[in-house]
Amino acid sequence: MALFDPKAKIISNYQRAIDDRTSSIRKYYDEIGKLYYDQYKDMNVDNTKDINTRCEAITRLGNEIEDFKLKILFEKGLKKCPNCGTENSLEYGFCFKCGTKFDEDSAKEPKTDFEEAEAKVEEAAEAVEEKAEEVAEEASEAPAEEEKKDEE
Repeated sequence: MALFDPKAKIISNYQRAIDDRTSSIRKYYDEIGKLYYDQYKDMNVDNTKDINTRCEAITRLGNEIEDFKLKILFEKGLKKCPNCGTENSLEYGFCFKCGTKFDEDSAKEPKTDFEEAEAKVEEAAEAVEEKAEEVAEEASEAPAEEEKKDEE
């Protein structure tokens, strides 16, 4: 056994991400409970919007956790049967338990919604940085043009 297994490190990172998201979900559950109780105490308070926002966050985090679990399975050389949920080797064409045929793409690393969203956020951040640089350049050029006008 190697002293440093890169797959073990990747799996550990995925597990840490799952633990972080699970902790956030617990926090949201606590907040929902407090908001609901506040609404119960004072019938004039309407926390529905805040509660719904936290419920949506829980759903998103739950989806991310499922994505990470699929990635862990892939790193272990396994895939999950879409029919019965049994873990199968990536090499199998059919589920050994229920016989469901796997797609050809099932042996490839799963692409997650989380990764796609993360890539979009990075693209947006880059676009904002570029726009900020353009605005800064325009701002630095403006005083130079005003000085030329003053000299004339």
